Amino acid sequence: MEEVYSFLRLLKRHTLTLIIVPIISLIITFFLVKNLANSYISQAQISTGIVDETQQNLLSGAESTKSNEVNQEFANLVEMMKMKKMLDQVSYKLIIHDLTSKKPFRSLNSDILESHNLSLKNILSIYESKYKNVEGLNLWDKQQNSLYSILKSSKYDSESLKSKLRIYRSGESDFINVEFESENPELSAFIVNTLTEEFINYYTYLIKTNQRKANDFLRGLLSEKRTVMDDKIAKLRNYKIANRVLNLDEQSSQLYTQILQFNDRKQQIVEGIAAKAGALNEIDKQFDEGERGYLESTLTKVNLDIIGSKEELKSLNDIYIRSDFDTRYKKSIDSLQDILSAKINKSTDQFIYNPLIAKQELVQKKLDLTVQLDLARYSMLSMEKELSNLNRQFDTLVPHEADVQSMERDVDVASKDYLEVLTKFNQSNLESSFSIKLNFVQQAMPGLAQPSKKMLLVILSGIISFFFCLVVFFILFLTDSSINTPKVLANSTQMLVLGTLQRWDKPMDMDKIWHSEYGDLIMQDFKKQLRSIRFEIESGFKEKVLVITSLNPGEGKTLLALSLAYAWKVTNKKVLVIDGNFNNPVISQSVSKTIYLEDYLLDTTQINSTYNPGVINVLANRGGDISLFEVVDEDIVRKKIEELKAYFDVIIIETSSLDKLNLAKEWILFADKVISVFEAGQTLNDAKNQQIDYLKNLDITFSGWVFNKASSENLL
Repeated sequence: MEEVYSFLRLLKRHTLTLIIVPIISLIITFFLVKNLANSYISQAQISTGIVDETQQNLLSGAESTKSNEVNQEFANLVEMMKMKKMLDQVSYKLIIHDLTSKKPFRSLNSDILESHNLSLKNILSIYESKYKNVEGLNLWDKQQNSLYSILKSSKYDSESLKSKLRIYRSGESDFINVEFESENPELSAFIVNTLTEEFINYYTYLIKTNQRKANDFLRGLLSEKRTVMDDKIAKLRNYKIANRVLNLDEQSSQLYTQILQFNDRKQQIVEGIAAKAGALNEIDKQFDEGERGYLESTLTKVNLDIIGSKEELKSLNDIYIRSDFDTRYKKSIDSLQDILSAKINKSTDQFIYNPLIAKQELVQKKLDLTVQLDLARYSMLSMEKELSNLNRQFDTLVPHEADVQSMERDVDVASKDYLEVLTKFNQSNLESSFSIKLNFVQQAMPGLAQPSKKMLLVILSGIISFFFCLVVFFILFLTDSSINTPKVLANSTQMLVLGTLQRWDKPMDMDKIWHSEYGDLIMQDFKKQLRSIRFEIESGFKEKVLVITSLNPGEGKTLLALSLAYAWKVTNKKVLVIDGNFNNPVISQSVSKTIYLEDYLLDTTQINSTYNPGVINVLANRGGDISLFEVVDEDIVRKKIEELKAYFDVIIIETSSLDKLNLAKEWILFADKVISVFEAGQTLNDAKNQQIDYLKNLDITFSGWVFNKASSENLL
């Protein structure tokens, strides 16, 4: 808080500066802006179609565009409008207008045109050529550099235009605003409209060119992809024709189904053969060897017919299996089976059987089982041949399957590539058929004059200059390490401050100060300050010798010594002032009746005979480059000081400043109390810090500081 008060006091001391500087700034600014021309702003508006759903085409999709992508698109459009290429087009239009129109926007300096040694017709032809070809001026070329100088002299160059141009998106809308400010309302409208038209034309040309290039590229790519796809399809077709592969999946499926069917029937036949063979074995066990011989001998002729029928049935059964069990052969097999059964029955009827053994039924059953077993064995052989044939056919399809799958995969990839490129090509064609979404929705018109900024500029100049002064003073305050208040002195030295004396610039008259009842306010304050310092010194001051010193000369030791002497005089004290400052004896030079210190120390004069109790007694010195102990030694000085204590109540000794080596320290040896004067506004350095350390080491002898020459706002 103390720092704040100090800064405020600093501002108070410089109040006049804080008033004069802003006033001067106001006056200067007023004369500078007095003749400032009025400004006119024209505005145009462009609809982009980026976030406007009414302008979305069929290809836009249903998904909303992300906010950052939308902002990026608007930023790209704005920066594209600010390109030098666009501003150069406006520059050409402006200079061509001013060179050809009877009412130019800005008057061209004829001296500039003549200085470049170019005819008006030549200048116009170059500008028109640059505008038509959308080219910038080549500043390395001397002639074109001259043309650029003409543009710059009229402030039609791109940098001058850009400084007054403002392009921005209107809030979160779909529109871009284009504004320009100039001294001519028609000029502002012309620049805005020209820039907007040139940008839309350039943007349209750029988009259409890119779309045309994209279509040409996609068309060529589509042709390549179609050729690749057709080659893959032809390769697959030729492979199928060469290897008689129509539908590989269906063929392999049919073969596999037939193999499974044949395996099932084979299993059934195997089971039937095993069953029939087992049954025959059981029947044979019912006959002894004699019966079987008799039976076999009598059946030879009969069995020949049966065997012939069996062979026919075997052949027919093979045909039936190879035909994949065609139903036409089934009827023939059934008929032949009936014939075979009839022959077997007939053989039974003709069979001459041993009448002793009644096993006719077993014989009949054995004959039937024998026929069936033979048929099953014949069928088994045919079944195995057909299975082998089917497996060979299936094995031949496996390598074809791998090749066909690889070719079909190539065809599928080629088809997808072709369809993808076709989709992009169709989309590009469709997009190119739509018109550009940028629309010039609002043309710029000559605007009204803008509110004058002259008064605002004047006020701002005053405010800025005022705050500038505050900043300067604040910087000075921060960098200022000087001691201007007693509190800062006490904190910096860690030593007591006895009191403060304000700055006194008038001639000193102690009688008037102490005996005038109604003196001026400063005089009354000074008297109060002296009384306060006197009281602080008297506290615990049982002896009589008071030494007054300072860190540097000229800090007010003499004033304090004489003032304190008078302050004790008015309390009826016997006061002696000793001028111990040999280098600068100001007190000695200010008294008329002089008793010299050197004479008293050398016993050439006596103080008791000259003592006058009604005045302040002074022991002066003759000055010179001399020290106390060069006059007499320490013991004599101590003896003389003791003599003086017998005559006086208070002895005040003014010494040299502490920067004079031992001159002050010699007197301090005889002091009962030491005080030091500190002038306001000083800064501490290493030398002063050493002197302060010396005073601290005096311990109880040193009483404290007297803060002198303080300004009125820094008083305690």
